[in-house]
Amino acid sequence: MQFRSLKYRFEPYADVLIFMVTLLVANYFWKFTVMGDENGDVVTWFGIDITAPFDLMSRHIAFAVYWLLSLFRDTVYMVGDYTVRFESGTGTTVIWGCTGLKQSFIWLCLILTVRGGWKHKWWFIPLGWVVCYAFNILRIFIISLFIEFHPSWFHVLHDYLFKYLFYAILFGLWVVFVEKVREKVES
Repeated sequence: MQFRSLKYRFEPYADVLIFMVTLLVANYFWKFTVMGDENGDVVTWFGIDITAPFDLMSRHIAFAVYWLLSLFRDTVYMVGDYTVRFESGTGTTVIWGCTGLKQSFIWLCLILTVRGGWKHKWWFIPLGWVVCYAFNILRIFIISLFIEFHPSWFHVLHDYLFKYLFYAILFGLWVVFVEKVREKVES
């Protein structure tokens, strides 16, 4: 009898609990299985070299950020494939950890574990990936704009503000899916 009472007590919070557990498990699974150095020379998953997609995304994002910055600043240039630099000497290097692939993986896990049918999951997963991609480019673009004249702001913007804003956006997308998109889950 007590189990049934507990089930009804936690039922209103089931989706949020699933979200929290999935976020933590996906994050730590990624953290302990995907390894790479700061140079992005080699990225591995369970010891298997998976560098290629990270390298491709790093180069692509660096160029996209460079292109956006060049619309607003004529003092920006590319150094190699991964670094956007300003004439002031400050710059941004897009490493494998800045590709947004981790957040895309977490997004996939969040939608796969949310209660509900597959009818809307099939199109909402790619929509979330597009949002992750666009926000990631915007994030690096904004950080780059600020550090041109305030290089000391990099760690605050990168390690705190935009890191957690990225997760807030994932949560917001998830809430939209749970509250507005998926069919109501029958008790």
